Amino acid sequence: MLRGPATVNFFADDLEAAKDWYVELLGAEPYFERPGNGRPAAYYEFRIGDYQAELGLIDRRYAPPGAPTAPGGALIHWHVDDVEAALARLLSMGATPYTPLTEYGPGFVTAAVVDPFGNVLAIMYNRHYLEVLGR
Repeated sequence: MLRGPATVNFFADDLEAAKDWYVELLGAEPYFERPGNGRPAAYYEFRIGDYQAELGLIDRRYAPPGAPTAPGGALIHWHVDDVEAALARLLSMGATPYTPLTEYGPGFVTAAVVDPFGNVLAIMYNRHYLEVLGR
């Protein structure tokens, strides 16, 4: 039934600042933009990673009623080759710690930050990810 993540969406009060931050982090411009009722945009979408997963940034005014504004809920970990280096870069760009660098065993290391817009961005080195990618 579940075939893999298609799109991860993050909300931001300042969508343009969020777009600029993620452009710097990812080294890529969004490939898709949805206009927003007289504002520059309501939504930006990036394709990233080995499987071209989608990361969407949405103007918070389009969040569902009652949507939380504080970090929480499920974590989706993005695979990185070096968690320590990725964590250092995220912190240097203004993200704040959410979960510390943690090794869960050989080949499994995680950490998470809160981006400057209040979203949890989790990263992980996962040897199983690399095994599947290698097939």
